[in-house]
Amino acid sequence: MLRLGSLHLLRGANVAVKPMVLRSIQPVNARPSMLSNLNCVRNFASKKPKAIKPVMQHTSSPLGVSADGVAADGALKRKAAPSAFPSQQFKTYKPTTPGKRWLKRVPRDHLYKGKAVRNLTIAKRSTGGRNNHGRITIRHRGGGHKRRVRIIDWHRAETGVQEVMRLEHDPGRSAWIALLRHEETGSLSYIVAPHGVKAGDKVASYRNSDDAKVTPSSDSVDAITRTVSIEKGNCMPVKMIPVGTIIHNIGLRRNGPAIIARSAGTYAQLIQTGETGYAQVRLSSGEVRRVPVDVCATIGSVSNPDHQHEMLGKAGRSRWLGIRPTVRGVAQNATDHPHGGGRGKSKGNKDPRSPWGVLAKGGKTRKSPNPFVVKPRPRR
Repeated sequence: MLRLGSLHLLRGANVAVKPMVLRSIQPVNARPSMLSNLNCVRNFASKKPKAIKPVMQHTSSPLGVSADGVAADGALKRKAAPSAFPSQQFKTYKPTTPGKRWLKRVPRDHLYKGKAVRNLTIAKRSTGGRNNHGRITIRHRGGGHKRRVRIIDWHRAETGVQEVMRLEHDPGRSAWIALLRHEETGSLSYIVAPHGVKAGDKVASYRNSDDAKVTPSSDSVDAITRTVSIEKGNCMPVKMIPVGTIIHNIGLRRNGPAIIARSAGTYAQLIQTGETGYAQVRLSSGEVRRVPVDVCATIGSVSNPDHQHEMLGKAGRSRWLGIRPTVRGVAQNATDHPHGGGRGKSKGNKDPRSPWGVLAKGGKTRKSPNPFVVKPRPRR
């Protein structure tokens, strides 16, 4: 009231004083909370206008898919997964147990789920690494699951076309095996499956065919006019294979079995050949080796190339495979290993070597060079 009176005196008598409006003061509990007001403001501000979907224009493409991921017939195509996602070539598991955390395996969905052909298998008797005297000659062997040895046709002597019936898993090797059925005789046989071969494919062997027996000196048939099918899975002499072809299951003798490049993912490249003499092949290790031109080889590379990147996940899986633990040399006694004995982790100022004193890293153990090796593999 004092302020109103002072204003009345300053402004003069003609100024009318506005009547006071008394506002009722609400109790504290009845006031609206500041948080609710903020929420209202935030909710109102967070509302976005509805986006107008653009109309897709279907453009024609030679591949049948336009740039916006729409097929030529108007069907939407799923976009490709980013490269940062894990690869689908390995099968991993949710880590419900410690053994599954690091387990990484190659998918085997395409393999046959049943048993092998009984007539093409023989029993395998485990020895535990012992010889006929009962002494351990191969360490770290023993236990494991019971197995049967699959009889593999390393010679491919039967000519003619064979059909791939199915692909199977062989517990005795890292590569897949293929069951073949001869179209004429109906006989069954196992071979190491080449990479990319699937059920229903046709393979052939030209080992004992008339084309393989043709020589340049023969007058009946011209050696230049012979024709063979250079397809994966076909077996033929090296002299009939073009230079630069990828091959595997290479023999070392004219009528002998396959010896070189039989493990998973291995291969060799033919770099030189002829009608007589020796051919040269470059192995996957980088070594260049001479082989007779009459030996046979199979076109393509061996299946299951990702076997080298598999992870067992736990020690027990190695025991299932018949592999026993390995004890380090520095952890043994001096009588058991050259690295053993001493106090602490000491190898006794010795180079790395085996329990029998053979140098293990970089030491030369070959007394005479192999005359068939043209260029040795690069060594570290």
